[in-house]
Amino acid sequence: MPQPERSAAFEIVEALLTVEIYNRIQKLTEADLPPDIRDRFLDGELGGVRRPILIGVEDIRTICQVDNIESIVADLPFLRLDEGTSLITFTEFDPGATWFAGQDALEAIQSNPVLAHYFSKFDPDVSYPEARVVNQSILARQKGLHARIEKLYGEEAESLLKLVSIKTPEEVRNSLEDLVLTSDQSEEIAKAGKALEHRQYLKSIGLHEIGKILFVGPPGTGKTTSARALSRWFMLPLVEVRLSMIISAFLGETAKNIDSVFMLAKKLNPCILFIDEFDFVAKSRASDDHGAIKRAVNTLLKAIDDISLVEDGVLLIAATNYPQLLDHAAWRRFDKVMSFSVPDDDMRCRILTKVLEKIDAELDVAELAKKTEGFTGSDLRLVVREAVLNALLQDRKRLTQADLLRAVAQFDKRNAEHRQGNNVQA
Repeated sequence: MPQPERSAAFEIVEALLTVEIYNRIQKLTEADLPPDIRDRFLDGELGGVRRPILIGVEDIRTICQVDNIESIVADLPFLRLDEGTSLITFTEFDPGATWFAGQDALEAIQSNPVLAHYFSKFDPDVSYPEARVVNQSILARQKGLHARIEKLYGEEAESLLKLVSIKTPEEVRNSLEDLVLTSDQSEEIAKAGKALEHRQYLKSIGLHEIGKILFVGPPGTGKTTSARALSRWFMLPLVEVRLSMIISAFLGETAKNIDSVFMLAKKLNPCILFIDEFDFVAKSRASDDHGAIKRAVNTLLKAIDDISLVEDGVLLIAATNYPQLLDHAAWRRFDKVMSFSVPDDDMRCRILTKVLEKIDAELDVAELAKKTEGFTGSDLRLVVREAVLNALLQDRKRLTQADLLRAVAQFDKRNAEHRQGNNVQA
């Protein structure tokens, strides 16, 4: 919206119907609004769209990109233009909805969740859940994200974007299908998906503390990759921040920056806010070196308390390699802890099979799994990468068992040298 092949009258009525239905049905959220309407009425401080929306001539001109609005409205008997306020309203809603539905409007309805919610009562081909998926995908696209940030923050947008990395689902390299997850991990991801889908229901029954997940496990076990993959799985933009950078790099304005990052996530909702290096909280709280850091950490913990998947449409994920460093004050902020452990023999088999599935090779994966005890998923991918590069040096694209075993030996040797170097430094 707008689409060139549609008439100007169609565009205007679509916008007015969307606003009117949104005002009437409280269960609809700002995430149900098409991007042009949402961006026009997004409240910079609230991070959402206030009801009631009052829509006037200039709003229509911006949203629909049409001229001659006054004459078009005058030709539609179910609309009224107030000359004093320039607001446009329905004199009769039902005739307007009937006129719109008669204009070959199915495609427009199926990409607009607000309209889909209303018209699904009359047309079995219209699906509100499917329309939400379509609209969510549009909202997550990079151009729209950056335009929304610039609209909301103006000249401050550039400095804010230095604090975070924002990825659209299309920019995320890995999908969940590329990963090997445990049954517990798959179950928790499914629960998060249901919570996203049924936010209004959860709100109506008073369940607000949902959607704050702590990923714990050693480096290389897939925490960051999984958080990013969820962006593609749920078709949500990803707001990613490294905690040590946001706290250490701008000490003078750290508390303000933390608040800005959390507010940004609320304004981009629905989205995923991913906080990496969460153990930095513990290191900062235990230090007496700098009071500003401690104040920043307290600001962070309060910001976590004040954000909600149900209320704000933000799925919060934090990751730590050192869960033993976190105190009770940090742990209790999360309603779910998801463990990422070093893979056992069976999981190493599954990971190797997944990583090697597009490579021409005849391998004994079970033997490789036994030879790689203690390897993380990241380690196994590095082994395969090394084997592929070694084969390419010999102008081969087909891997053998010997290639993989050699790569395992090289990896073991490099790790041994690394450990020895650390011992010498100590």
